[in-house]
Amino acid sequence: MPHDLNETARRLTVVDQALRLFAEKGYEATTVDEIAEAAGISRRTFFRQFRSKEDVVFADHESQLQQARAYLDAAQGDPWDAVCEAVVEVFERFTQWRELAARRYRVVRQVPALREREIVTVFRYERLFTDFLRSRLPGASDLALVQFTAAVTATHNYLLRRMVRGESDAGAADLRSALAGIPRGTGAARGGEDELVVAVFPRSMPSRQVADLLTRRLDTL
Repeated sequence: MPHDLNETARRLTVVDQALRLFAEKGYEATTVDEIAEAAGISRRTFFRQFRSKEDVVFADHESQLQQARAYLDAAQGDPWDAVCEAVVEVFERFTQWRELAARRYRVVRQVPALREREIVTVFRYERLFTDFLRSRLPGASDLALVQFTAAVTATHNYLLRRMVRGESDAGAADLRSALAGIPRGTGAARGGEDELVVAVFPRSMPSRQVADLLTRRLDTL
């Protein structure tokens, strides 16, 4: 466990320095060598930890997804509650890194490729939660499951974005209260019905880019 904590701390140091440089110099103008130097590591060490500059921006999301998956794998009791609690834990970890999350938000808003990666990351959370509910509630309506996980994820993201923009001090209790209002359904078993895919896109994204992204990503369903 100490090794894992130390490794996480080292990775977050790199992320912190990378985001600082992206904000100061711009994403495209910042090199891997500059990030490595600022973080006090070698270029080789950088590429052992990350595949690219883009991966640095979303490094904590990979950790978040792994921890959420581990939580759900061990969850007992009501599956709907388990998804909500997994989302709350994600939110709480982001609030611990509030300044880092705020800096990433500002960087991502300026780089179209990063905005696209963020959309894909949101979809991965939704897919994780939906797959979990499908495994625990095999008789539930697939539409109800997808609607629930899309609403849960959107609620989390709404409160998180308000927080990183400095518009709200909402905490875990506020998120739990908001999640409690999302309907939960256990309708008829799946069988022959079309799956519904819910996606959230930045308002500024061109419609052609939205269509292209959806076309590519639906192939992974």
